[in-house]
Amino acid sequence: MVPSILIADDNQQITSILEEYAKKEGYETLIALDGLNALQQFQAKHPDIVLLDLMMPGMDGFSICREIRKTSNVPIIMITARGEDYEKIMGLDIGADDYIVKPFSPAEVMARVRAILRRLEREEPCSEGKLIFDNLFVSLEDYSVAIDGANIPLTKKEFELLWMLASHNNKVFSRDNLLDSLWGVDYYGDSRTVDSHIKRLRSKLDMFPHPQWEIKTIWGVGYKFEVKN
Repeated sequence: MVPSILIADDNQQITSILEEYAKKEGYETLIALDGLNALQQFQAKHPDIVLLDLMMPGMDGFSICREIRKTSNVPIIMITARGEDYEKIMGLDIGADDYIVKPFSPAEVMARVRAILRRLEREEPCSEGKLIFDNLFVSLEDYSVAIDGANIPLTKKEFELLWMLASHNNKVFSRDNLLDSLWGVDYYGDSRTVDSHIKRLRSKLDMFPHPQWEIKTIWGVGYKFEVKN
């Protein structure tokens, strides 16, 4: 099946160039010149990947990303004219997979798209498995997580992070190791992607007390799922 790309940017010159490059790659394209239309097209057509400009009329990229993440784990690449770190971090915090700063090379954008789509193609259905640590229950069969019997809604990537850490409890994983394992060695992002997902994962798990286990930061190294005796 031919992958489809939603290209959302209020600059028609940019959307035309990206559309031309995307079609050369063999992708189907959807074009949106404002935020509301971008969200409407996403909800109607369910593209395989989204190129999302940060500043658009009607609805900004941050708001669109938040809405998409309520129902979908589709890859999102944020496109911004500004390169401030706080904007990049905010984009990752709300669920973007990658970001690219204007001015950019259309060929580089397509390279990032190819890298993400290749990673998705490599992902295989997970085998059955369950983990139980005190009041935490994790099921690989249906990607469900519960604490004290209460369901914890996680995104696919948050679940994969938790499973990776918890299934190797007390083992320390570097940020780069987690990035390569879960995002793929050809992913163009950096270790802040891991930090942002860990932050969101912790905020959800910390809604319930869990004195016998925690996702612990090992400063200067990475993270581990620590089980206490």
